[in-house]
Order: sequence, then structure tokens, then C-alpha cells
Amino acid sequence: MNLHRDDFRLGAGPYLLSHSIGRPLKDAEAALSQSLFTPWGGPGNDTWPQWLALIDQFRGQLGQLFSVPAEGFCPQGNVSSGLTKLAMALPRLQRGQKVLLSEQDFPTIGFVLRQALPGGADQLRFIPASQDVTDANVWADAMSPDIGLVFVSHAYSNTGQQAPVAAICAEARHRGILSLLDLAQSAGVLPLSLAQSAPDFALGSCVKWLCGGAGAGYLWVAPQRLSECAPKDVGWFSHQDPFEMDIHDFRYHPGANRFWGGTPSVAPFAIAAHSLNYLNGVGVEAIRAHNLALQQGVIEALGERIVSPHGETQRSGTLVLQLGERQPLLVQALAEAGIEVDQRPTGVRLSPHLYNTPAEMGQLVSLVQSVS
Repeated sequence: MNLHRDDFRLGAGPYLLSHSIGRPLKDAEAALSQSLFTPWGGPGNDTWPQWLALIDQFRGQLGQLFSVPAEGFCPQGNVSSGLTKLAMALPRLQRGQKVLLSEQDFPTIGFVLRQALPGGADQLRFIPASQDVTDANVWADAMSPDIGLVFVSHAYSNTGQQAPVAAICAEARHRGILSLLDLAQSAGVLPLSLAQSAPDFALGSCVKWLCGGAGAGYLWVAPQRLSECAPKDVGWFSHQDPFEMDIHDFRYHPGANRFWGGTPSVAPFAIAAHSLNYLNGVGVEAIRAHNLALQQGVIEALGERIVSPHGETQRSGTLVLQLGERQPLLVQALAEAGIEVDQRPTGVRLSPHLYNTPAEMGQLVSLVQSVS
């Protein structure tokens, strides 16, 4: 029995798209109304303090999820926005040091870095898609002396691979290279302590496994790296004292809020704080155990038709299914059966979350076997 399934809004068929959009909690709408609109309709002087308290709750839940102090997190609209701000804020990158990343990264990462770095594409060094990003030695071999930052996706969206982030960050630190983790595809399904993995920076969002909807992104900055961050895209919340109101005097906020900017959106963070509170109550370790168990049944039944990693430490929350020339038949059959998945060039992506059941995965397996 899945004790959490009834807490989420679900459709009629199996939903396996948590790598894209996590399903909302049934009480999310009521929670948003209470947290956002109640203070908005109350005494005028109380609205902003209560709204900003919601963002503090969001940061606090992130701190609990990643086992670090809440003040290290700065709200962002999305990963791209945070990456743009960070790339432009690091002097070593603005002086021309290169960024190491993988061809398996989400394409937006390359788009952002090309525009944010003075050297554009010439400042990017790619690990080829043919190399195994789950192997820490591949990353170590690519860390040449001209690299200033290594960008690592904890989970790769189109391949279902999981990178060995702790080993990569340790190697980068040993070589004097900054490390940045992209947690967009892993937060909420892969346990991670930022304190233990010890990157210099991390970026993520809440729209996927965290079931928090769009617009609630975050940038985390290790305390020892704050002094070398000089953001260009700032606003009054980036100021040391936002209410000082002296147009001639700008001083960076001493913490991660220097990356915040102007007047913030509130609703996305209120929704995400609510879902984070729920998922933290369940525990990401329990969510991963459930995910692994559902994945394992599919792997055992379908074998090499699952082209993403089979090893637990190499695979993310997502399985990738490929039937070759019979792939179009599979996609059609899944749609007709009401099994919600999506497709990339690598194959059909399957992401079982807390609200999925063994029976649903059995239905998927039976359908695949019928067309292959």
C-alpha cells in the first residue's frame, strides 16, 4: 500500500513524468491561499513581513533537505537565471578561465554560459557525450590547469545517469578549481548533503521531484566563497541594508542574498515551501528507497531494453527505455494506455515517485513486453 498516494493530485493513469513536473499536493491550493492571500488582505504594514517569512520558510526547508544552514540559499526564478548571475559574478571566469561541463548537460546550460562568459564558446570545455559521466576518473582527466569551474549535473535528464558528485568536488578542490552542482533533476529523489559533498555552489529548482511548481529556484553559495562573488545583476534585496534607501551607496549583502536582486516573487516560494515541508517529513531517503524498488522491478523484467544505468549508484531517479525500431509502437501504446511518459532521442523516460505503485509499474512492463 502506498500511504502517500492519496495526498497528491493524480490523473486516471500512471504518471511517470516527475523528471519534468512533479504532481501537486491536494492541499497546495488551500495552503497558498492561506499563506499568500490572508496577509495580503490584512493590515497593510503586515503584508511584506509575512510574505518574506514565507521565503525564509522556503530557505529553511532547503537547508533541511541538503543538511546545510538556510542562509546559504538565495531564491532564484530558475536555474538559468542563477547560473547567469553566478558566471558573471566570478572574477576568475570573467578573466577567461574555462568551465568544464558535459555534452550530456541540459542544453540551456551551454546557452547561458556562452552568453555570460566574455570568451563565449571558447571558454567552454566539454566532456564528450561518448564518455561515462558516472566515472570520477573521466572528470579528473578533464580537469586541466586552465579550468576555473567544473559544472556537474547530479543527475542527467536524458540518460538517467548519476554523477559521483562528492568525488568530483573533492578532486576539483584539490586542484584549486571551483565546483558547481546542478540539482534540478535530483533534488527530492537522490539524497545529498551539501555539507558532505562540499561543492562551492549549487543550483536547482522545485518543479520536478520536489513537486513545488515553476518559479521557485535557488542558488546555494558555500560561506567561504561569498567574498569572491561580485554579482552584476543586483537589486535592493542584494544590498547589505535594503531599507537604507541611499541611491549613492551600494554595498553587497554579506550573505548569499547578494544574488537576490529586486522585489521578489512570493507565490512560487510559498507553494514550494509547502511541498518541501511535506517531502522533508517523508524523508528523501525513503523516497529514494521507493524509487529504487520500483525501478528495480522494471530493470529485472525488461533487462537491456533499459538503456540507462542498472547500478544503483550510477542511475538517477529516471529510467530510459529504448526499443529501437519498435519505439514508435511503444510510444503509441503508452499513450493509448494512458501511461504518462515523455520521449527524448535517448528513449522513453520513466520516473517513478512517491505516488507511484508496483501495480502501475507492472502495467508498464506488461505493455512493453506486448510490443517488443
